[in-house]
Amino acid sequence: MTETALTAALARRNTDRPPVWFMRQAGRYHSHYQGLKRQVDFITLCKDPKWATETAMGPVHDFNFDAAILFSDLLFPLEVMGMGLRYDPGPKLDFHLKTEADLARLKGGAELAQGLQFQAEAVTMTRKRLRADKGLIGFVGGPFTLYVYAAAGSHENAAAALPGIANGLYAGFNAKLLDLLAENMALQARAGAEVIALFDTAAGEIGVDTYRTHVVPVLADLLTRFRKLDPHTPVTYYSRGTGPEYWDTLIGLPFQCLGIDWRQDLVEVLQRYGDRWAIQGNVDPDWLLLPAAELEQKLRAFFARIKALPPEQLRGWICGLGHGVLQTTPEDNVRLYLRLQREIFG
Repeated sequence: MTETALTAALARRNTDRPPVWFMRQAGRYHSHYQGLKRQVDFITLCKDPKWATETAMGPVHDFNFDAAILFSDLLFPLEVMGMGLRYDPGPKLDFHLKTEADLARLKGGAELAQGLQFQAEAVTMTRKRLRADKGLIGFVGGPFTLYVYAAAGSHENAAAALPGIANGLYAGFNAKLLDLLAENMALQARAGAEVIALFDTAAGEIGVDTYRTHVVPVLADLLTRFRKLDPHTPVTYYSRGTGPEYWDTLIGLPFQCLGIDWRQDLVEVLQRYGDRWAIQGNVDPDWLLLPAAELEQKLRAFFARIKALPPEQLRGWICGLGHGVLQTTPEDNVRLYLRLQREIFG
């Protein structure tokens, strides 16, 4: 397999321009995506591999990102576990995990990943359409974030899900989830994803002590299961709303890239953690809502600080946003970001 700029950065051996991709780079801000949504609904875009591939390829063709990411949704494992899933317009589960009776309704096990075969087919089709020098990213939700969705219906409602940690629902949920999730990761990797991203968007909603005690051991368990299935595919772990006190609890886990949000100083993170992990991030997505001249000024200053680092500290940086592209982002601002990144880093 040809090494891409993405895989070189993940191995922290890249010496050329850092690769760039955005979370939600295929999404509602983009006219290509809007055109597809006029033809079919969101579920079809996700579950029909041809549509998913076309959706994933749109921003790569338009903006020349260095990687595509599987177009899908992180809640589909909950659907195959028996929770149902519809979009109206946001995600709605048929029930939430509140009692032991709810937990008993859930199915578990690696064999459930057969119900996610559409993701593997989309990965394979996307890889065939990508240029050899472009990377391809698969993804799943982090176990804690999936638990918060299952218990409370939103990744931003972690407080409502916390009682389940004390009463055993969280442990019971993970007992059913982890083999499925590890097999889902392996399924995407076997299909051609060169890296698997773990998106833990609810992690920053809890304190660091709860994170250390209840999130990190489950992450370690998941990654151990995945490594038994796939010893080599790199993993990126992104947790929104966290910082160094959280990340220090992750040292020793078998993942290769730490994704950081816009609240952290990227230069400080590269200096502190760049010899341990590749680092992905982290421009504030709100910047891309600014007038072009103001955005250019802020990006030039941001990029200049990073470029001034010694080459060994810059190695392993994957350029992007601190979270997903916002719905009202002007396409021209995305083009401006990528043009400046190429101009400044060559």
